[in-house]
Amino acid sequence: MKDPQRFSSALGFADTAAGAVRGPVRGTACEPLQEVAGALPDLLEGSEQLTALRETLAGMAFAGTEVEAIDRIRVLESLKATCAALQAREAVALDGLRRTRESAEGVPVDQQGRGVGGEVALARRDPAQRGGRHIGLARALCHEMPNTLRALTDGGISEEHATAMARETAWLPVEHRRTVDALMSCRLGPIGVKKLAAEARAHAQRLDQESAVAHLERCTAERRVSVRPATGGMAYLTALLPMPQAVAVYANLHRDASTAVGVGDAEGRTRDQIMADLLVERATGQSSAPAIPTEIHLVMTDASLLDGDPTSGWLPGQGPIPAEQARQMVTDPETEVFLRRLFTAPESGQLVAMDSTARVFPPLLRRMLVLRDDVCRTPWCEAPIRHADHVKPHSEGGLTSFNNGSGLCARCNYTKENAGWRHEATPDGLDVITPTGHRYENRTSPFLSRMYRSRHERPVHSSVPETHAAAVMSGWNTARTLARLSMAAALAGPDHRLELRGVGSNPTGHDFSGRRLRFLPTVEL
Repeated sequence: MKDPQRFSSALGFADTAAGAVRGPVRGTACEPLQEVAGALPDLLEGSEQLTALRETLAGMAFAGTEVEAIDRIRVLESLKATCAALQAREAVALDGLRRTRESAEGVPVDQQGRGVGGEVALARRDPAQRGGRHIGLARALCHEMPNTLRALTDGGISEEHATAMARETAWLPVEHRRTVDALMSCRLGPIGVKKLAAEARAHAQRLDQESAVAHLERCTAERRVSVRPATGGMAYLTALLPMPQAVAVYANLHRDASTAVGVGDAEGRTRDQIMADLLVERATGQSSAPAIPTEIHLVMTDASLLDGDPTSGWLPGQGPIPAEQARQMVTDPETEVFLRRLFTAPESGQLVAMDSTARVFPPLLRRMLVLRDDVCRTPWCEAPIRHADHVKPHSEGGLTSFNNGSGLCARCNYTKENAGWRHEATPDGLDVITPTGHRYENRTSPFLSRMYRSRHERPVHSSVPETHAAAVMSGWNTARTLARLSMAAALAGPDHRLELRGVGSNPTGHDFSGRRLRFLPTVEL
């Protein structure tokens, strides 16, 4: 960096400027602060200077007054937007450089640039599916939406605002998209994301009604249902539906729940709780919401099941649930339970391996990969596992084995097949090497440590030991993984010393008598 103090001076000057425009001065929104953003291009020449800039910011002293604190928060928010714009420019540069090189190498046009989105996602520590969105947004801003890019670079809008502008005009021809970008130029800043998106959508639909109708038809074809974990053993069930259908579903649930409350059939439930129960009952066909008829996989230790141990259970792909809730699931009289023994190495806590002579991973071996990896193994991806992949391709002599297997989502598996990509893996972790030579590591959480360290190495206190916490907080864990591991540690509670008892005893107080418990055959390892 040419002059690190220059940046500090620019930051201080921007604080003063922010204080000058503080208050309900709406006219300044189209003239965003430029002092800090203007100082960046002259100061930065490479990634080393960017690192020095980050360290300069990290070492900045706390504000001395409340006013200064607010001014700094505002300027730092503008800096985040400037950095988002610079990331977009670099993503477009990477895409262009890659296509130029591959064109010179004779790669067909329709195959050029494949995998760039995956590289951008890894560099940004994002799930793989977001990489394509980042590239799409970057291309739109740099090639088709100059006003939005300028506002983002100047710190006048956030990346969320820019994404809304790009999303609402993505289906337009380029000339119409540029027209909307120009029409909205003086609205970039004064209004929130929702209103900005609505105004941009209105302009877009007015300019090209035929394309608007075709866009709505394409959106209808993208309807889907998804699920993602929430805290407290809950989950979000999301349905993307055409607006009339979504409103009809909600109105129907709201009407029937209100009726139940009105006639006294609520049984102590609120209207929202009744709506949720009605949704489950109507979607599954069961008589009551708790009576789940679908097969689910629940992993828990024998001590948690039979000895009252507090170690959390684990729903593969979703996360931990309290041990008591897991026992309740197993002892529910309406459920039929199948038990399968899984063996782990005594020291590492990893699942014991198994191999196969087949090219395709057999069901039990594939299940072991899913249990071990939990979600897509690519760093920061965490999408549901769709493919059991050979780390070393079968065509190159790779074995169909636990050691040579990885659980990947479809996108990451297809990205891996592009030129220049390479995976190196063991049961303990996966290394992803991209065409630029960058290496990204993802260490596999030991099987039992997801629920807690192990029943033999459980710490004395309820908090995670510092050494274990340091490993958990390392860079290869994403926010979702950290949340799930933290939840597992919290659910485990204080330590309980185990006294091994016979299977026939029941210290948990749950009724196992007459239960339909079936032990499935143990996997030959």
